[in-house]
Amino acid sequence: MIVACTGVQKALLREEFPSLSFIELRGYEVRYDKNRALTILRLMSAIPKILIRIKREKAWLGHFAAREGLDLVISDNRYGLTLPGTPCVFITHQLLIKTPFGSRADRFLQSLNYRAIRHFSRCWVPDVATGGLAGDLSHPERMPPIPTRYIGWLSRFGAPASGSGNDRDPAGSSAPLLLALLSGPEPQRTLLEKDILRQAQAMAGKALACRLVIVRGLPGSSEPLSSNPTASRDPSGGSASASPIPWLTIYNHLPAKALEPLLRVASLVLARPGYSTVMDLERLGKRALFIPTPGQSEQEYLGPYLAAKGWAACVDQRAFSLTTAAEMAEMAEMAGSTRKRQAEDPALLAAEIEYILSQSCPPALG
Repeated sequence: MIVACTGVQKALLREEFPSLSFIELRGYEVRYDKNRALTILRLMSAIPKILIRIKREKAWLGHFAAREGLDLVISDNRYGLTLPGTPCVFITHQLLIKTPFGSRADRFLQSLNYRAIRHFSRCWVPDVATGGLAGDLSHPERMPPIPTRYIGWLSRFGAPASGSGNDRDPAGSSAPLLLALLSGPEPQRTLLEKDILRQAQAMAGKALACRLVIVRGLPGSSEPLSSNPTASRDPSGGSASASPIPWLTIYNHLPAKALEPLLRVASLVLARPGYSTVMDLERLGKRALFIPTPGQSEQEYLGPYLAAKGWAACVDQRAFSLTTAAEMAEMAEMAGSTRKRQAEDPALLAAEIEYILSQSCPPALG
């Protein structure tokens, strides 16, 4: 099997599937800014570069297919990975792409989006047909002009939290656990990390209502940076002068097998409402506090949408309070760290895979 992916995806996939072969494709490399308005301008100015990258990846796929031969292409939001005469599936939850400029701009962008999607054979939407996690993004008034199917959520975690009380904190602590998963584009990832650490250091001499674990989202070592992280080094690179914080643990990165036990025992998960994270937390039925990335319209829609549904809480990055988050984790622990999940049908994806294989590899099914 050959998987085409970005650098970060490659690092994560290699942990789970070490026998796979990888071909690294350059990402669209969209840059963000510290300022929300400047981030929006950067995203708009990146459109010509993105179109060039799409054209290049389409040419690359043609050369690759001529050399290796392809029976099927499944593209995770890569618009250029379509090949005439070969079944090509496009995966996206953004059938309607939100912009900061209102519904007219949204509909115009949707028409451009569908113009690109129509070159594929089929569109898979990782959501459920009724209700769903992505709201208007995955349930627009107008659907793409190709067969489009909802396939349920895609998550690296296969089963919901048991809710039986058998899950135990790997650290052996009985205190409520606030788990902060940092991810997303720079510099906003680092800005949020620094804000959390600044507030933690200001509270270093106090007893927090819970234990705080930060996963920085930087693939590399999965060992804790220190038993008393802020006493030994500042994760942002500088030397530390703060006193030890016994209730804080920091990891650069955790593979899925190490992260899942922490997720299962976490009273509250602090994270960006990126859709992969949203699906993971829904699959496990976890309570979450989302902080949308400033300027990222998808997250600025998803966070409030999920909060309005009562499925999560959401706070603006400028208003984030570690004290409040800790209190929320304590209340979540008393209420139960898991909540009622939306119903999903695991047979949806299996049926779509069976169908697309029957179209691309008939002899293998015989």
